[in-house]
Amino acid sequence: MEDYVLIGHAYNKTVRIYTALTTKTVETAHVLHQTWPTASAALGRFLTASAMMGLMYKDNERLTLRIKGDGPIGSMTVEANGLGEVRADISNPEVYMTYHDGPKKGKLAVGKAVGEGFLFVTKDLLMKEYYTSSSTLQTGEIADDFTYYFTTSEQTNSSVGLGVLVNPDQSIQTSGGYVLQLMPGVTEETIAEIETVISNLEPITTLYEAGETPETLFDRLSKNTGVILDKRHIQYKCPCSYEGFLTSLSTLSDEALRPLADEDHGAHITCHFCKKEYNITESDIRLLIEIKTS
Repeated sequence: MEDYVLIGHAYNKTVRIYTALTTKTVETAHVLHQTWPTASAALGRFLTASAMMGLMYKDNERLTLRIKGDGPIGSMTVEANGLGEVRADISNPEVYMTYHDGPKKGKLAVGKAVGEGFLFVTKDLLMKEYYTSSSTLQTGEIADDFTYYFTTSEQTNSSVGLGVLVNPDQSIQTSGGYVLQLMPGVTEETIAEIETVISNLEPITTLYEAGETPETLFDRLSKNTGVILDKRHIQYKCPCSYEGFLTSLSTLSDEALRPLADEDHGAHITCHFCKKEYNITESDIRLLIEIKTS
C-alpha cells in the first residue's frame, strides 16, 4: 500500500484532522541511512510529522525542520513540501536504546536517544526571506514536541500522535500518525470529547497492525463526525542533482575553488539525504573559476 495522508474536518468544522500512513517512506529512510531501531523510530516519527505539516502549505512552499538534542542521536533534519515529498538526514543513525523500567519498559527509548534541545522550523514561502521559529523539546518523543510547537509557535492548539514499529530484522513494519488541530468556534464540550477520544486511543502502530487504516483512524478521532476533504500521497524523494551541487560550488570563493581543480582535480560529493554520489569534473570547476574571474 502506498503512503498517504487524509485531510479533513470534524465536529461541525471546528477541528482539522490529518491521518497518515508512512511505512514505505520511513523504510526508505531506514535503508538509506542504515538506522538502528531507536534511530529508526525517532527519524520515522519526525518524517511522519513533517510530512503532515508540509501538506499544510502550498505545493511549492518548503519547510526545513531540525531537531537538535543532546542525546546520542544528535540532530535530525527533514525537508518537506506541499507536494507530500520529504527527505531526511540524521547525525548518528547507530542508536539502539530501550527503557529498562517504568510503564515504557522494553520499548524503544526515543526520548532518551533524542534528549533535551530544540525543534526548529524554517519556512520557504516563496517570499524574499525565510521565516524560522523554534520551541524547546518537551520529551524528545517527537509527538509531544510537535504538539508543543504547534501550540506555542503556531498558536494552534493541537494534538499529535506518532508511531513506528520496527521489525526484529530492523526493517519497518508499520508507521503513521495524526495531527488534530482546534479551529475557531470549537466548544468546551467538543474539547472534552476529543480529550476522551485521545486518552482512550490505542497506539498508532497497534491500530495499524490490527488492520486499521488512516480512514478508520480518522473516524475514531472524529467520532464519525468527520468529512475527508483530500487524500495526498507522500514519498521520500530527493531532488539532488549534478547541476544542483555545481550551483552550490559556484557560491564558493575563487580561493576555495582553485585547490579543488589544481590539487584534487575535481570534487567528490555525497548527498546527505539520499547518499547518491557525484563526481564534479575538474573542467566544470575550472569553468566556475573562469566565470568568477572574468
